[in-house]
Amino acid sequence: MPKNTTRDTDFLFLTAMLRARESRMLTAEKLDRLAQLPDFNEAAKAVSELGYPDMTGMSLSGLDKALGDYRAGLFRELEGHGAAVPLLDMFRLKYDYHNIKVLVKAAGANTSGDHLLSASGRVPPKVLSEAFITGEYRDLPPAMASAMTGAFGILSRTFDPQLGDLEIDRHYFDELSGLAAKIGHPFVTGYVRLLIDSANLRTVVRSLRTKIGGDTLKAALIGGGSVNPEQLLTVSPDGEELGDLFSAGLLAEAARLGRSAVAGGALTAFERACDDAVTAYLTQAKMHSFGVPPVVAHIAAAEGEITAIRMILTGKLSGIEPAVIRERLRSSYV
Repeated sequence: MPKNTTRDTDFLFLTAMLRARESRMLTAEKLDRLAQLPDFNEAAKAVSELGYPDMTGMSLSGLDKALGDYRAGLFRELEGHGAAVPLLDMFRLKYDYHNIKVLVKAAGANTSGDHLLSASGRVPPKVLSEAFITGEYRDLPPAMASAMTGAFGILSRTFDPQLGDLEIDRHYFDELSGLAAKIGHPFVTGYVRLLIDSANLRTVVRSLRTKIGGDTLKAALIGGGSVNPEQLLTVSPDGEELGDLFSAGLLAEAARLGRSAVAGGALTAFERACDDAVTAYLTQAKMHSFGVPPVVAHIAAAEGEITAIRMILTGKLSGIEPAVIRERLRSSYV
């Protein structure tokens, strides 16, 4: 077990501040009412009254930018609380690696992906883009530089963007696991382990549905979860063993639904169950008066709320029925 190098007492003030904010966050009932509003502008207006940007009249790209800027602003604020930076980096990592995927794929297609870059990562998009163009990586974390060069090399040789994505994902989870070990808190270690298990379960279910396995599946599976990748490689084509492999943890229901999805069932319930398992883990933070668990859970909850609002507003823009939108919403932390 990693040594606990991050002290819960470092977060006494921050925990109190975030707990006060959680009283204003969207509950499942509030999200449900938001999804039932008759049109996009009315829903956007209701969201703005909760402290979000006014997105009435926006297009999908404008909506994405507004919510992305809002999330980046939250991250910048939390960055001011020095002890929270390593915890915050756990969440910023995925935007760094998202940006790497954008740059590599855009280069492969001989186009620009700058408009798709996120400002929520640790590395400013401009710095990342310039490093990729010039080949000067000294200002990047070594893992990101390796992911960028490795993925672009794979894409150049194979012309297969999926293989490039797998290389980037591998570096992402390696760095995430390393960061968790450095933080050294059991709640963080368990959280990252569950994220890896969830990612691997999704990979196996999709692979079985599309009948793509072998070396591609082996390359896609990530080490560091509670279920060994070698065990997942032995799962039969109907996914029968998934229930046993994940029966002892929070992903038991997701595994059951995953087997149904392998047989041709809808993926929606399975994907939602994977996300809900992570939320269920985070709710354990409510038993802690202060410290690392409440801070990690709050950051995840804030991200989840932004995702839910985007799901509702984009659904309204696309004319999707409220019942369908509600079916896609994940469990709420609050």
